[in-house]
Amino acid sequence: MKVNNLKIQNFRNISDISIEFDSETNVICGENAQGKTNIIEALWLFSGAKSFRGTKDNEYIKFGEKKAKIYTEFNMLGVENNAQIVFEDKKTAFLNEKKLSNTSSLAGKFNAVVFSPSDLTLVTDGPDKRRRFLDTAIGQLYPNYIEILRNYTRAVMQRNKIIKDYRYDKTLSVMLEVFETEIVDMGNKITEYRKRYINILNKYVSKIYSGISSGKENVEIFYLSKNEILDNEILKNSRQNDMFTATTSVGPHRDDIVFKINEISARNFGSQGQKRSVALSLKLAGAEVIKEISGEYPICLLDDVMSELDEGRQNYILNHIRNWQSFITCCDTSNIKNLKAGKVINIRNGGVI
Repeated sequence: MKVNNLKIQNFRNISDISIEFDSETNVICGENAQGKTNIIEALWLFSGAKSFRGTKDNEYIKFGEKKAKIYTEFNMLGVENNAQIVFEDKKTAFLNEKKLSNTSSLAGKFNAVVFSPSDLTLVTDGPDKRRRFLDTAIGQLYPNYIEILRNYTRAVMQRNKIIKDYRYDKTLSVMLEVFETEIVDMGNKITEYRKRYINILNKYVSKIYSGISSGKENVEIFYLSKNEILDNEILKNSRQNDMFTATTSVGPHRDDIVFKINEISARNFGSQGQKRSVALSLKLAGAEVIKEISGEYPICLLDDVMSELDEGRQNYILNHIRNWQSFITCCDTSNIKNLKAGKVINIRNGGVI
């Protein structure tokens, strides 16, 4: 897919801008706090996912204003579309002038992958970050997965509320069984989606990592689950321990993924450069998965990644992402000296110069 343009009004520090984009590489340059990442964030929100910066809805509106708007025109699978998100008392999304029930309804209608400095924690932090990566990526490809995940999360929360009182009142087992049945049903579907996604992801991540690291190493991804298949008996047997912690100790909300470089844990033994390359490869491989399943590349959003890479890796990012559109922010113009084709957009004080 290709994004033709972006119009922003009263979004973050941006009052009113309109940008036309190159069909391949777009480098957004400017000093810190000028609005570069705000442009990347605006584009990402059209994917139907939550902000990669953890932004709350009321924080999108520029200080002193009551409403913000972002609007884009894009081509997906040969069809021209437009989308708009309005931030007021709540977020409202529109696709081709038609109001949607919520912004997550844009999932699958506008495909994107995003990489930001915080994504380095995909390798270094705890499993919740990696689960969130999987769920966001899968939700873009299969919008019904979002509803499955919501139902699962709701059932787990309900079980957690009840389980703490179970030691005092065993009649609660009837209610527990209701929610445990839903946890089993939704949980096995989630695990199946995740494993299928990782199987496809592994086809691409090694090749991309090899390109970024100049062919020196190989990387693989493994899905770790305490229970390959969840059933009611497993949950019933965990009640004794769960009632003391008021948590559900089994299920895909406890699963993890592991990255191995040459069969060695990247998290435990990888260098900072290796971990950075793994995280970046993971996001770029995610774009390849979208291409395989949807038939078209998503847009690629790379926020403040150039300064973290050596010249060889910078060259790979600038000139080896071909046939799909990329948006790359940078502060130092020397980082893009090897750019062979594309457009440079300079940003200052929330405006294009």
